[in-house]
This record gives sequence, structure tokens and C-alpha cells, in this order.
Amino acid sequence: MKGILKIAFKLLVNDKGKFAALLVGITFAVFLIVMMTSMFSGILKRSSATVLNVGAKVWVMDPAVNTVANSIPMPDYVLDAVRSIDGVKYAVPLYSGGAQVKLSSGLYQSVTVLGLDDATLYGRPRLLSGNMEDIYAENAFVVVKDAEFRKLDNPKIGTEFDINDHKGVVVGIAKVTTSGLFGVPTLYTTYSRAVTYIPSTRFTTAYILVEPKSEAAIPHIENEVRKLGYQALTKDEFIAKISDFYKYQTGLGTNVMLMTIISFIVGLSISGQTFYTFILENLEKFGALKAIGSKGRELVFMILFQASFTALAGYGLGVGLATVIITLARLRLPSYAAQITYLNLGFAFVMVLVIAAISSYIGVRKVLRIEPFDIFRG
Repeated sequence: MKGILKIAFKLLVNDKGKFAALLVGITFAVFLIVMMTSMFSGILKRSSATVLNVGAKVWVMDPAVNTVANSIPMPDYVLDAVRSIDGVKYAVPLYSGGAQVKLSSGLYQSVTVLGLDDATLYGRPRLLSGNMEDIYAENAFVVVKDAEFRKLDNPKIGTEFDINDHKGVVVGIAKVTTSGLFGVPTLYTTYSRAVTYIPSTRFTTAYILVEPKSEAAIPHIENEVRKLGYQALTKDEFIAKISDFYKYQTGLGTNVMLMTIISFIVGLSISGQTFYTFILENLEKFGALKAIGSKGRELVFMILFQASFTALAGYGLGVGLATVIITLARLRLPSYAAQITYLNLGFAFVMVLVIAAISSYIGVRKVLRIEPFDIFRG
């Protein structure tokens, strides 16, 4: 069998042009698949940035909420009712809203303002500079240093701005796990200051953040909140709900799926056609091997080896190229959202196996039909 594999390898790489064409086809397909799915994964992660950054175990919200950016304020009594549920260690309100900031340069910039519970500051970010206790000072805000930080003219500690005709002062620069999706800078302040500075509806509690006494208490909390007419979701469940919204209720999921299918078809057509041409050009050699005693299963094994070797080599090159491009793009473009995950790599690997299987099937059918007599007669 080792001899058969050596012959298969030499036949494959002997024609460098055809071998290169096979590699290019699969590499290009894998590159496009990984790029598209990685971009989609990055967008989905950034769509849940607030959930990830705040880090609460359980979120209570209106059932109609689909994304963390589109919150529906709840009455104050819901907070008291949630706090009284058996199994709740503590529950705090979270304000989430948008505002216009007037910078010292005179320009206006839209921002997202998160108001943390005054007593606990639950969900506060990690500071790069400044003191978190300064957030209780007059007009104090903490600015998140992410991809959108420059839109606020790269503020420093003590930088002043106007927010809805109120004065604001930067008292801290924070770092968060994930940047937002919509290109809007994020400010943190206290809950009371947020509802005072920003015009809002009669109700101001966007979410209630719950810390359960134990993991076993979560199902009971969810059930009791449901009886109140609201919804309680764990962090992972909320992230999944947001992802499902972007996948199935917007055009994002459909467009990415179509581009991925197109990438697969391009790779399949290039590699399939090139591999079929390779088989035709080496048909005499396969016939000769059959004439000297090679069995059909050995010839099939040769073709499977050739297709698999090419597919795996192309997969490695495609993943490597995509990784380099995504890394360089993220270094140069902080707002670039793509990220490579094991799911992306696994999906691309499955697609490569499908391409290799179809290409092999085309070659196997042709080789098994040849007769040594026809080869030597020609």
C-alpha cells in the first residue's frame, strides 16, 4: 500500500501546474468560507457586547426585547417583585439609553449611556485610568476605550463635554471585553444621573440584573418572573436570543449564508473540474497500473489519497491566509469585527471534505470504467 501511495503522490505533484490549480481552487474556497463565517461570528459577538461586558448571570426584561440595544423600560414595581423572589441574592436596575454629546470641538456625537445601580455599581467595567469611586462626583462619566473611543476626540481624565444641556466630566477610562456593533461610543455613569440627564419615558429601568443564590435557583426565578408577565434569561440565553434575531429576522444571516454557498460552489467547480482534467490526463497510467495487477480498490484508494491530500493542503493554506488577513485587518481597523472560532474552522473543514468527496467520486467513476485493453490498443 505504501508503494501505491508513493505512485499516487508522484502522479499528483508531477504536473505542478495542475496541482497548483487544485490547491488554488480549494484554498480560495476555504479562504472565502472562513472570512465570511468569521465576520458573521464577530458581528454576532459584538451585537451582545453589553451583555458580555456587564456580565450579569440573569437578565430580566420585557418579552418583546430582541436585542440589548432596543430595550423596553419596565415599571419600578418589577424590581421590587424580582427582589422578593425566593432564590434571588440581589437584583439591581440597569439604565440603557442613547444621547447626544457635544464635544469641546463643537461637534456632536451619539453615545450609548449605561446607568449602573448607585449602591453597588454592579456591572461596572475595569478601569485603565481613574478611580471608580469618582463616578459619584458631580457630572461624572466613565468612557469606554474601544474602537469608537476616537469619535469622542480621545478624551482624557478631566475632559468636559455637554450631554443634553448638562455638563459631563470624564473621571475614568475603561476597558471592556467586547466593543459594540453599531459604531457608537459607550459611557458609564450612575443610574440616578442617567435618568436625570437623559430624557426618557415614565419608566426608566431597561433591565434588571439578578444575582441568584445558586445555579439551581435560576429555573425558579425564570418561572416566577414569567408569572409577572416578564422574561428572565441567563447570560447565555440572552446572547442566543440576540444571535437568533440577527440570524433569522434580519438580512444579515441570509446574506452571509448566500456568500458562503457561493464560496463553496466556486471552490467545488474549480477543484472538481481541475481534478477531472487531472484524471483524464493520467488515465493511461491508471490503466497501466490496472493491467499489471492493481486492484480496483487500490486505484480508488489512490484517488481518495490524492483528493484528500489536496483538500487538506488547501484547507491549511486557506485558513492560514484568512488568519493573516483578519489579524492584519484587526490591527489596522479596530472596528473590524471578524473573529475565527472553532465552529468556523469546523464548518470550513466539513465543506472541504464535501469538495474532496465529490471530486473523488468524479475521478473514481472514470478510473473504474477504464479497460487496460483500450489503453494499450490506443
